[in-house]
Amino acid sequence: MPRPGELQLTPARRGKPPRHLADLDVDARREAVSELGERPFRADQLSRHYFARFLADPEAMTDIPASARSGLVGELLPPLVSPVRHQDTDGGYTRKTLWQLFDGSFVESVMMRYTASRDRITVCVSSQAGCGMNCPFCATGQQGLTRNMSAAEIVEQVVASARMAGAGELAGGPGRITNVVFMGMGEPLANYNAVLSAVRRFIDPVPAGLGISQRSVTVSTVGLAPAIDRLAEEDLSVTLALSLHAPDDGLRDELVPVNTRWKVGEALDAARRYFDRTGRRVSIEYALIRDINDHEWRADLLGELLTERGRGWVHVNPIPLNPTPGSRWTASDPEVERAFVAALERHGISVTVRDTRGRDIDGACGQLATSPT
Repeated sequence: MPRPGELQLTPARRGKPPRHLADLDVDARREAVSELGERPFRADQLSRHYFARFLADPEAMTDIPASARSGLVGELLPPLVSPVRHQDTDGGYTRKTLWQLFDGSFVESVMMRYTASRDRITVCVSSQAGCGMNCPFCATGQQGLTRNMSAAEIVEQVVASARMAGAGELAGGPGRITNVVFMGMGEPLANYNAVLSAVRRFIDPVPAGLGISQRSVTVSTVGLAPAIDRLAEEDLSVTLALSLHAPDDGLRDELVPVNTRWKVGEALDAARRYFDRTGRRVSIEYALIRDINDHEWRADLLGELLTERGRGWVHVNPIPLNPTPGSRWTASDPEVERAFVAALERHGISVTVRDTRGRDIDGACGQLATSPT
């Protein structure tokens, strides 16, 4: 048995994550329950316990016969993610959690309550263990890709966070999850099917899902143009965030290596098509790196590229670069940041500098890199 305060890690296992309720739509859940010898409506009861009450303890599911509880929970609510460590900062309004997956892999998520609106709690989720995009300024990118996560493993990060928020474990008292952003570990559109299934679990009405507004879900990508077009055809209203980081191909090839496959223009064209299809304004994420991509002329070039594709379709989020171990790069000077923003605004571009929540616990953008120590 571990001593108090000692981490208890599960042994690594191989293979796919076990089937979970959150992997299945409503019809598939009822079919799964029928295959287990129970009446289909038990799936609806199980869904309400999980998606509305955030329960996984069979003893608390008193509306299900005791003889059926353990079997249903064991088959459809297997443990997929286990908390290893919580780190709180920002006066308790931000919490980063290190999770161990069923096979011994690790991922991190970040839960943030915004004090200006205490009713807003955002969870930044991971969609892959590690990342294969190899962006040199990102700690996750330098870690490499371990594997894709299942839809249920993604959903479990939010359900577990909802459980913590409801118990008042964030400063400000009990609350509920209102926003989900796919800006944790991994490239979401490189794990397309699982991410799309997780999105549907987030937005499906309770008890089919968590009942989060589509407009409160953001899917980030480094610019996988065909997958952006595919997402545009899903009849969803989620926000697309394009991690651009440079407006010129020469520099972006270095900062975002997938640019050697889909160039700046191709990524922006796909983002514009997403806006045309969905009506949802696209966010352009741009990490400001001192003396690398923060030149005023690059802001002008970015402004030109965006406005030549129209007006009002995009919002730019400059992000002061967050430090990562061993990186030779650092954030832009404040006056350089202000000049970059002003240049964009002269082009009529809407701009908001990203709040760097969780920087001191390595929980801000680009800092997530799992280690159990």
